Amino acid sequence: MTNSPETTPPTDLDPRPVLLEVRDAVVHYGRIQALHGVSLTVREGELVTLLGSNGAGKTTMMRAISGLRPLTSGSVWFDGQDVSRIKAHKRVTDGLIQAPEGRGVFPGMSVVDNLEMGCYGRKFPSKGEHRERLDWVFTTFPRLAERRSQVGGTLSGGEQQMLAIGRALMARPKVLLLDEPSMGLAPMVISQIFKIISEINGQGTTVLLVEQNAQQALSRSDRAYILETGRVTREGRAPDLLKDDSIRAAYLGVA
Repeated sequence: MTNSPETTPPTDLDPRPVLLEVRDAVVHYGRIQALHGVSLTVREGELVTLLGSNGAGKTTMMRAISGLRPLTSGSVWFDGQDVSRIKAHKRVTDGLIQAPEGRGVFPGMSVVDNLEMGCYGRKFPSKGEHRERLDWVFTTFPRLAERRSQVGGTLSGGEQQMLAIGRALMARPKVLLLDEPSMGLAPMVISQIFKIISEINGQGTTVLLVEQNAQQALSRSDRAYILETGRVTREGRAPDLLKDDSIRAAYLGVA
């Protein structure tokens, strides 16, 4: 990996270092262009949302960041390094961890074994630190502690989402990528999931969140980007975007 040139100065004078930066990302699926020069930054300790409707390119963006989809042009910088040509598994070992869309739990494995798979590529220095991390995940997700011996495929949708996030946290992410964590969940469960995401961020984990649920996402984020048909059309402080009439009309159904 090559050392990064000096990071682009943040426009809002936030002194925190940039952990993740995407520069002019272009992605194709065959002849179809899915991303058209998308750029974003995530600073240490932030919760940043990438908001957009179905087909806007959000999941493509996450796949490009995590290394599962190659860039046609542009670059991805993580923790001061250009990782654009680095394989997905190496990005994981460096601390760029994703809880994927659709949860992707191992249905025949127990909750504990699913969580253990999260740290497969991120070895702990000692058994004590490993145990502390597992205990922390169970404290963050008490429901998982209650079901530690239950197989993943028998959990409810909300519990599977908790398991997917917990598995990602076992890898000790420097940046946690969350792709549509509210998808397919009941409103009460969605509120619970977002409360947990806020708590995780409040404890120091940097988060890039991809979402369609504007109310929940913007009300809990520091900043946000609006993605439409593969382009960033708006960006700014999340509270400001939440008050914006055009955003409210497009994503909240109110004018």
